[in-house]
Amino acid sequence: MYRFFLPILAVLLTVLPPTASAAGEALAAVASNFAKPVERLVADSGDRTGHRVRLSLGSTGKLYSQIVHGGPFDLFLAADQARPARLLADGLAVAGSQSTYALGRLVLVRADGGTAAPAMLRQDGFRRLAIANPKLAPYGVAAEQAIDALGLTARLRGKLVFAENIAQAAAMVATGNAEAGLIAASLVSGPAWPVPAHLHAPIRQDAVLLMRGRNNPAAMGFIAYLQSAEGRATIRAFGFGEDRPAND
Repeated sequence: MYRFFLPILAVLLTVLPPTASAAGEALAAVASNFAKPVERLVADSGDRTGHRVRLSLGSTGKLYSQIVHGGPFDLFLAADQARPARLLADGLAVAGSQSTYALGRLVLVRADGGTAAPAMLRQDGFRRLAIANPKLAPYGVAAEQAIDALGLTARLRGKLVFAENIAQAAAMVATGNAEAGLIAASLVSGPAWPVPAHLHAPIRQDAVLLMRGRNNPAAMGFIAYLQSAEGRATIRAFGFGEDRPAND
C-alpha cells in the first residue's frame, strides 16, 4: 500500500531554526510537487545559517501570477524553466540567478494501491484519470504529452479530471475520486509505473532569486544551499533527478 504526500496548499508554512530570534527571513513561492523536500531543505539550511524561510505552496502558474501582480516573494522554485525565464525578461528577477534545482519525474498510480500500467487506461471499465491542469502546472503538460505518445488521447478525452496543481491531482487519487493519476513521483511512496522520460519533455524545475530578495541573505543563502552537494543529495532522496536520463 502506498502513501501520498499531500501538502497543505494556499497557506504559509514556517520552519524555524533554533536561532530564529536573530535570523533573517525570506518568503519562497514553491511548486506544490516540491513540498516535502523543501521542508527538509529549509530545516537543514536553517540549522546551518540561522535564517528562516517561509513557504507558499501552489501551482507554478498561479504562483507566477501572484509574483507578477506584486506578491511579496523573495525567491521562486518553479516546476518549469519558462516562468522563471519570463520573470528575468520582465526585470522581476535577478540576472544570472536562474538555475535548475531538480528534474521532475512523472508516474502513473492507482487509487486501490495496485500495480499500475498503461494497459489499465485502455480498459472499458476505467472511468477517471487525474492530472494537473496543463494551463497551470508543468506536470499537467507532461501528462498530456505522455498520453498522446501512448496513443490514448482520444480514448481518455472524456475521462480526464483536471486539478489545479499536481498535489491536488494526487489527492483525487488518494481519496478515490479518480481511479488513477499521472502525478509527481515525489508525492507517492509505493506501487507506481514510472513514465518513460522519452514520452514527454523534461520537467526541469528552476529556481530564481526575485528582485525583492536581491539583498536578502536568507533568500540568497537558501538558493545557494539548493545547489550545494548536501542540498542536491536531499533532492535526489525525494525521487527527483538532476539530469534527464540518456535512455529509459
